[in-house]
Order: sequence, then structure tokens, then C-alpha cells
Amino acid sequence: MDNKSYIKLEFDKIRERLSECCIIEPNKKKALLTEPFSDKGELEISLSEVNDATSLIIKRGNPPIYAAGDVLKSVKRLDVGANFNTKELLEIGKLLKTARLLKDYAADDKELAVYFDSLIVIRGLEEDIFSKILGEDEIADNASIKLYAIRKKINATHNKIKEVLNKFITSPNYQKFLQDAVVTVRGDRFVLPVKIEHKSDIPGIVHDTSSSGSTVFVEPMAVVEINNSLKEMFAEEEKEIEKILFDLTSLCSLNREQIVNNYNTVCELDFIFAKAKLGVSMKATLPLINDRGYIHLKKARHPLIDTGKVVPIDIMLGGQFDSLIVTGPNTGGKTVSLKTVGLLTLMGTSGLLIPAAEKSEVSLFSDIFADIGDEQSIAQSLSTFSSHMVNIVSIIERAKYNSLVLFDELGAGTDPVEGASLAIGIIESLREKGVKVMATTHYSELKLYALSTKGVMNASCEFDVETLRPTYKLNIGTPGKSNAFAISKRLGLPDYILDKSREQLKDDSIKFEDVLAEIEKTRIALKKERELADKFKNEADELRRELIEQKKKSEEKYAGIIEKANREAVEILSDAKEEAEGIIKELRSIRKEENQRDFDRKTTHANEKISRKLKERRDKINSSKNKSVKPADPKALLKGTPVRLIDYDQSATVSELPDKDGNLTVTAGILKIKTHISNIALDEAQIKKETTYATFKKAELKNKTITTELDIRGFTVADGVMDAEKYIDDAVMLKLERVSIIHGKGTGVLRAAIHVMLKKHPNVKSFRLGLFGEGEDGVTIVELK
Repeated sequence: MDNKSYIKLEFDKIRERLSECCIIEPNKKKALLTEPFSDKGELEISLSEVNDATSLIIKRGNPPIYAAGDVLKSVKRLDVGANFNTKELLEIGKLLKTARLLKDYAADDKELAVYFDSLIVIRGLEEDIFSKILGEDEIADNASIKLYAIRKKINATHNKIKEVLNKFITSPNYQKFLQDAVVTVRGDRFVLPVKIEHKSDIPGIVHDTSSSGSTVFVEPMAVVEINNSLKEMFAEEEKEIEKILFDLTSLCSLNREQIVNNYNTVCELDFIFAKAKLGVSMKATLPLINDRGYIHLKKARHPLIDTGKVVPIDIMLGGQFDSLIVTGPNTGGKTVSLKTVGLLTLMGTSGLLIPAAEKSEVSLFSDIFADIGDEQSIAQSLSTFSSHMVNIVSIIERAKYNSLVLFDELGAGTDPVEGASLAIGIIESLREKGVKVMATTHYSELKLYALSTKGVMNASCEFDVETLRPTYKLNIGTPGKSNAFAISKRLGLPDYILDKSREQLKDDSIKFEDVLAEIEKTRIALKKERELADKFKNEADELRRELIEQKKKSEEKYAGIIEKANREAVEILSDAKEEAEGIIKELRSIRKEENQRDFDRKTTHANEKISRKLKERRDKINSSKNKSVKPADPKALLKGTPVRLIDYDQSATVSELPDKDGNLTVTAGILKIKTHISNIALDEAQIKKETTYATFKKAELKNKTITTELDIRGFTVADGVMDAEKYIDDAVMLKLERVSIIHGKGTGVLRAAIHVMLKKHPNVKSFRLGLFGEGEDGVTIVELK
């Protein structure tokens, strides 16, 4: 692949963003070298893994990967018998922690299971490292029993030295010799700052002199031996730390294979998740991959342009045509379209998600080349033309079958006629090799070439002739105008200059541009008509779906009614059959009787019984049919009124009263059903039943008297709450305004349960504990509604 083209297409900036998403240091460098895959199968596996990682990020957030250095480099040092230093051990500790947390992160998911399952948790070693090493320069005191004892002695010796030196500082005999009343350190020895003229007045060893020469740092003889012993302790401490590091290194060596495995797996996961994180930040999707040179980008966005400003484009190349000529005004988006195709193709074939709509497709090309200049004006110097031509010559030499070549302003910078001819020749030579070409241009000759050449297609960057501004949308199949006159007018060029300029145009050029303008005008009109037709079609499809759904529901409803009626009819006929068999049996017994009068009497009785039973069966069958039932009067309905749904012959109760249109809500079991008042009839039987019960209850309570106090002391919580709830209901029915519940003080459990019940009771206005003289905490006073 051509690294120069990568830079022209700004793929280097994508690599840098990918590097920033990596956590493991070697991966940051690896990301900067990312390039397209050479094998389609490997590419598709890589993209699938990135897509799985994206799903995990959306479900669980970013994975718990901690920064770690090159652990493999450290592990190799084991081969020469080296000990790990504290930094290397901490890096291994971070790696082991990452492996353990990653196991938990994806414990219940199948995505990337091959990686997560291969991670090995070594919790003992991880805990040993972090408990003994607190930082790159700090070993924990309790890393070993011996180290703890050594440091305890060092602290005691420190204190002893300071105690001796403090006597010098506080002694009137020595204070006058000191430059400052402080204890300081020089070369691991505790010393005193002594005035130069008094250095012989404090017997000891001079270790240093101040920069001004006015102070010498003296170690008094009284602490020389103690300082010597302290130095020996420091050496002993260093030796014990080396032993601790040796022991930890030995443990790492025993787990070397697992550490290397974890490092390689974490590195793989870090790189996969870095690609996924980059994709999430760009709102990217998984591209489809082919190797036949076909590109189809849907709503593609350039990833380096502000998402609030970028205009998505749809673009195709390599299907019915192998070359695409893009024309249109300056600053109209031609170069951005070109870069978008090249950059998204590079991203997709490098295993990255692309900022485009789902099911966008890119091809795995053998090479991708780009010649894109920095200047956007067609007035370029000869030297610029020459430099571009040097690059173009190099591209022509290296491009081969299934390469993708992108040209920006091909043939610009020289005489327009010669430039256009060169551009056509270059495109034709590449097409003969089987190369896919996309080129931007201003030349009308290239527009005509595309119109008249099979396999070459025009495209244009849309220009709004009303606002005189580009829309940055790409239209495949339509050549574009440069719109130089329209843009110049918008920018303030006087009309008389524009008129003189138009006079210079040849008639053929004017006619060609006019034809292009008419084509574009027709295309926009057709586009609007198509959008309107699509809108009407979508509305019609939606209406059709709704009608089908309504029909389905109606059929299911009536099928249910018919099924129910059939079941009832079968039951009725079965009952009738049983009754008839009983009557026939009775008639047979009558025949045996000799008494004719008794026979006549029983026959008449049997006929009457049969007629009566048949009438009952007819009435029952008729009642099961969907016959006319008088709908309920809306004024007769209250919340809770028992009703029947006429269509379903189903009992229900009113939960929401009818609105102005007669629509109401009823509750049938656990279901809430919205229906119309015309489908509701009063459930007379249930109303009568409830009225009878209410009358009976009132009569029962009328003859019943209750006190204004309820004593439930000694009750269990369940019994106490049940009795208290019933007592409250009775008190409300008897229109008592205030009652007392005596529950006692005790542990307070019964009181708490009673208060919970009172809070939820619909007829309780308020409640409180008793005051002095009312029973205090052992009594609850209840105000009723």
C-alpha cells in the first residue's frame, strides 16, 4: 500500500485516534502502523470481533483494561536469572488484575468468548505483589517479618540519634556554636550545622561545608557509633528487600506461561476494544466486505469533519460502472466526497467500523492510490501541475488489476483542452488494467466523455440555484455545473462584468451548460415527486397494515364468540340428551304397569316435563347468541358498578366513567378493557347480590354495638392487625369519628404493624400515639373519615 496516499486521505489521523484508544503501550505503536488486510476471510473475522466488542461496550461500558508496559520484555530477563524490579512486578500485578476483571466483565456473554475464556486468574500472585509493593520506590513494612523487625530497629535508632543531637541543640553550652537549632542529614549520617569558627568546639567528624563556607556539618562523636549501626541496618534492609523481590520473581517464573498467555490475550482484547471505542465515538457501523471492487456507501460521513456540519452522501462505484467522474462548483464538496470514499475504504479494509449507514459495502482492493492537491482553485501554477503529474505517472506504473485510484481535479493546472485530453487518456489507460477510478473535475469534456462511454458514470455535487449555495449532496448519474457565474454574483461581482463574461462563452458551451441546467432542474423535480410518492406509499402501507390488524383482531374476536357459543350448544344438547334418556327410561317403566289411569297420568306428566325442559334449553341457547341487549344508561354508572360486556358476555366492573364520546374503561379480572357504552349492560344479578349483601351487613351492624376502644394486647402481629382492620371497618359503618387501639408498649413490633396498616387504610384520616393520661406509647388514637 502507498503511505503517501494514506496521508493524502488523512488515514494517518485515523491511526492516531486509534492509538489514543489503546491502553497497552505496545498497542499504541501498533495502531500507528494499521493498514488494510490482504485476506478477506481474516478481515471479516476481525470486523466481527470489533462488532462484538462494540456490543459489549454498549451493554457494559468500556472494559477494565489497565495500562501495562511490555511484560514480555521483562519475562525474557528471567532467562538470564535476573530479578524483577518493583516497576516490573507492578506491571505484572496490573496485568493479572486486568485478566481477573476482564473475566468478570464478560462472564455471562458469548461475544469474544474465545479470548475471555483463555484468560487465567492468578489471584494469589496478584495479591502478593500488591500487598508487598506499594509503589515503584516503596516496599510495605509487612512484606516480610524480618523486614518489619529491621525497620522497627531503624526507627528506634533514628529516635535515639535525634535524642542525643537534640541535647546539643538544647544545651546552653553548645547552642552558641550552632548555625541553626536543627538536625540534618549529610551522606546518610545525622549531623549538626556548626559555625565554621566553632568547628573544633564540638568534637566530631565534618561531613560537608555549606556553599557560603560559613557552616560545617559535624557528626558529633557521641552519635558516630549509633550512625554506624544505623548504616548497617540500612544494608540489612536492602538485603531483605532483594530477597522479597527474588521470592516474587520466583513466583512469577513458576507462572511464566500463564503470565505470557494473559499478556498476549489482554493485548489482543485491548486492540479489538480500541477499534470498537473508535467506532462508538464515530457512531460507526459494520461494513459488508467484498473483493470484486464494488463500493456502496450509504449516508457516509467523513469522520474528521464536525458531526454537526458534515453532510452524509450516498455513493457507488464498481457495479454497473468502474469509473466515476464528479463535477460541480468549487467548495461544493467534490474533494470531501473523494476523500470519504478513499478513507472509509481504508478504514473498513483495515478492520475498523465506518461512519455510514448499516449494510454499506466496501471492497478489499490490492492497492489504493490518491492524488489530491492542497489547493482548491483551478488557477494553479505549472510547478504544481508538474508535481501532480510526477505523482500520477508513479500511480499509473504501480496500479494493477483491482486497484482503486482517486484523482482530485485531474488534468488541472494547464491548458483546459490539453488538460481534459490528458485526463481522459489517464482514465482510459487505468480502466484497461482493471482499475477502479474516481476523479473530480471542472472540465465539460470529461462530462461528455462520461455521458458517451460505457462503464463511466457522471456524478455531481448538488447546487441550490435559489440560494446560490452548494448543498454538499452527491448525485450519481447527473453531471454538474461549475456555476462560476452564479457563485461570482453571490460574492458581489457586478452584473456588467458577468454580462461581458457570458459574451465570451462559445455557443456550444452555453448550449451544453443549459442542457445540464435543464437536466438538473428535471432531476430535482423528479426527486421531489418521488419523495412525495414514497411518502404516500408509506402512508398507504401503514393504513393497510392497520386494516389487516383490525381485521385479524375482529376475526379472532368473532371466532372466540362462535367457539364459546358452540361449546355452550354442545353442553346444552348433552344435558338435553341426558334428560330425554331419563324420561324415556321412565316411560319404559310405565309401560310395564297395568294401571292404565296411572299410565296416562305419568305420560301426561312426562310430556309436560319434556316440553318444560325443551323450553329451558331453547331459552339457554337463545341467551348464548349475540342478541340485542339494552345498553346501560351512562347516568346509572359509577366506579365499581358491576356490568357485562355484551360482545363477550363477560362480567366486569367500571373503573373509568364514560367520556363525552361514550368511551369508558372496565376491569375484567387482571385485564383493563377500553370499550364503548353501547357494549355495556348492567349486571343485574351481581348488583342484586351485592345490594342484598350490603343490606344484610348494614342490618347486622345496626344490631351490633362496639366500644370506642379495641384491646389487642397479647395478640400476635397477624391476629392483632386483622382484628384492628375489622374493628376500623365496623367503626366506619357505625359512623364513629374517633377510636382507640390498645396494643401495649412491649417490643413495639405490634404497634409498628398497626401503624403500617393505618397508613394504608382508606378510611383513616389520621392517627397518633396517646398523650399523658391516654395511655401514651401503649395506645394509638385514630381519627376516622
